[in-house]
Amino acid sequence: MMKILFVCTGNICRSPTAEGVARRWFAVSGLEGVVRVDSAGTQGFHCGEAPDPRSQTAALRRGYDLSRLRARKVEPKDFAEFDLLLAMDREHFEYLQDRAPEGCKHKVRMFMSYAQTSRRDDVPDPYYGGANGFDAVLDLCEDAVQGLVEAIMPEVNRRRQSVS
Repeated sequence: MMKILFVCTGNICRSPTAEGVARRWFAVSGLEGVVRVDSAGTQGFHCGEAPDPRSQTAALRRGYDLSRLRARKVEPKDFAEFDLLLAMDREHFEYLQDRAPEGCKHKVRMFMSYAQTSRRDDVPDPYYGGANGFDAVLDLCEDAVQGLVEAIMPEVNRRRQSVS
C-alpha cells in the first residue's frame, strides 16, 4: 500500500481539503484500498479539531465530506510510515526537510509540483481571507490531485504486480 501525507500549518484548511479531494479521486481511479491518505499540520494548536467550517462548506458544495477528519501534528514516525509527505507551501516544505531523517528527505515534496494546469508553487492559506479563498484552495487541490494520480499510477501498478 502506498501512503501519502498532506501537510499544512494547522491541519484545518489546506491539508484536510487535499486529503478529502484525494480520497475521492483515488476511489474514482480505482486506488481506494491501494493508496492511503492522511493529513497533518506543522503546528499542534488545532489537534483534535474538525476542519475549519468554511473549508467544510466549500468542500461539501463540490461533494467532498471533510466532517470526520481531525487535525493532528506531524510526528517523527510519519517520515518512516509515509511514502510521500506533500507540503502545501515552501514553509511547510522546509519544516519537513529540516525534520526528515537522512533516508527520508526524498519523500518530502511540494504538493503543487503535481499540478497540471496551475503554475503556482504554494497553496495559499485561506484562513484569514474571504470565502472565495476556500474555493481557490479546492481548485488547486483538484488540479494537483489529478496530477498526483497520474504520477503515482506506475508505482502503484508496480506494487500490485509484485504482490500478485
